[in-house]
Amino acid sequence: MENQFVSYKIKDLMNCREWGAKINLKGWVRSKRGNKQVTFIALNDGSIIHNIQVVAELEKFNEDTMKMITTGACLSVDGILVESPGQGQNVEVQAVS
Repeated sequence: MENQFVSYKIKDLMNCREWGAKINLKGWVRSKRGNKQVTFIALNDGSIIHNIQVVAELEKFNEDTMKMITTGACLSVDGILVESPGQGQNVEVQAVS
């Protein structure tokens, strides 16, 4: 069971410091931005007003799948919880393939 991703609500992750935890999030895309290497997805599950940032390195994901991710899309994301290097958030999720 060590390799399994554990489901969390976003409100439970906002102040979590379990870096490297394998997590699963489900929610709706609030926004998506990025460049040729990485996409940043703001995901919200309704458990808290704030979004969590999901970072997806494009080389790890199918291009057609990434095109389907638009504002309002519903996602289930497996990823690793990491400390956010950006301002305005403590944590973010590195999506895994």
